[in-house]
Amino acid sequence: MNFQPNLDTLFNPKGIAVIGASTHPGKFGFVALHNILAAGFEGNVFATNPKTPEILGVQTLESVKSIPESSIDVAMICLGPEQTIAVLPELAEKGVKAGFVVSGGFRESGFEGTELEKELVEVANSLEMTIAGPNGQGFVSTPANLCSQIVSPYPPTGNLSIASQSGNILSAMLNQARAKNIGIARAISIGNQAQVDIAEYIRYFGRDPETKVIVSYVEGLPNGRDFYDSLKEVSCGKPVIIIRGGTTSDGAKAASSHTGSMASDQKIFETAVTQAGAILASDPNEAFEFAAAFATKPLPNGRKVIVVTTAGGWGVITADAISRSRLDLMELPQDLEEQINQFLPPRWSKNNPVDLAGGETRDTIPSLIPLILGHPQVDSMIFLGLGIQGNVARTYKESPVATAETEKMANFHISQEKRYAQAIIKSSKDFGKPVFVATEIGITDTHNAGPKALIDAGETCFSSPLSAVKALEAMANFSHREHEGC
Repeated sequence: MNFQPNLDTLFNPKGIAVIGASTHPGKFGFVALHNILAAGFEGNVFATNPKTPEILGVQTLESVKSIPESSIDVAMICLGPEQTIAVLPELAEKGVKAGFVVSGGFRESGFEGTELEKELVEVANSLEMTIAGPNGQGFVSTPANLCSQIVSPYPPTGNLSIASQSGNILSAMLNQARAKNIGIARAISIGNQAQVDIAEYIRYFGRDPETKVIVSYVEGLPNGRDFYDSLKEVSCGKPVIIIRGGTTSDGAKAASSHTGSMASDQKIFETAVTQAGAILASDPNEAFEFAAAFATKPLPNGRKVIVVTTAGGWGVITADAISRSRLDLMELPQDLEEQINQFLPPRWSKNNPVDLAGGETRDTIPSLIPLILGHPQVDSMIFLGLGIQGNVARTYKESPVATAETEKMANFHISQEKRYAQAIIKSSKDFGKPVFVATEIGITDTHNAGPKALIDAGETCFSSPLSAVKALEAMANFSHREHEGC
């Protein structure tokens, strides 16, 4: 069965019905309808409930038979397993091509559930209907203003798409998307992969014009060879980032009870993913940081990195991390050193990392960023120290002994932080080279003007230089494959 056309319908429906809507705010059938309405979906919205109450301004219908024909093409099914199977033919008669099955009680629950899941797939196949799930939390499609899930949140619009075998891990990534202002295109909790497996979602995202970067969390693979083939097909054109659960015997047991999945050998898995050209991440946080970098930054043309730091210790640690990677902490070109000399006092490092040694004046950093990034030998930059002046500003603003002078200085520091962020964004765009900003202040003080200006602009702000180095290395590796023709 070719799932691609129906997956496009799933993520871009003309109309959607919540089957099994509820009046109780704690029930799946209420939350799903609420989220669809709250996200602003502009297509037809229907809901069924045998008692026909009005829910959130929507007059529910007694059954699927009451839904006008050809008014919907997607169903969000919030019924038990037997009821779900029974309702599929009625949905098909109304023109439904794709559905998401929320309920558990299928393969993950044992023998009886496994038989029910087989029946679900057989019925769906006979109707030429695509079924996502079961045992999942739903899906998001921001180009369609659609949030059809039984949890929160709804993320900002962007070009990152996620297929996760765990609903909670998907939610964690959507939470990060909101917190870091990194936009999502499509996101789906794939559950048991009863009919549509992870490979099909990867292929769909690979063809989807709204998707630039793909992330997938997997536990078990129904067809390992097809998964490998999907990665090989897609990763030449778009970065595909993979996180794996169930890598130990205890984790594999947990995966089996979670989504009925059996894990395969981890070493074989890692080798296959790497050979196919995809990118392995150690955990969901790392995967999201990799994806955010790909989604927001230009690819580096090579591996030569310049580190600019206002904080010496972080520069040393970053240099160590780069040395352990496949990146190149390049020698500082003589002509660039001479140009930097014009902006810094003699005590600066004269080396890479470029340690400013506290020598900044009003225009130093806004001048140095484009100067360094514009050098033809430089492929990328890691910038450390954004937010430090904003920290001082915060101290002055909160001070019980503040004066007019400290207020003036605080405002100056805030304006400087904004200038630094603007210089980073503009220079990266002007020269088509990535700048990776790393500062823990992006987490410890979300109001700090420097990191906040980056995040507000949809740029990535890494919490540590080590994660920035890993993300930059992933981008450099992908860029190398792209230049080599995969």
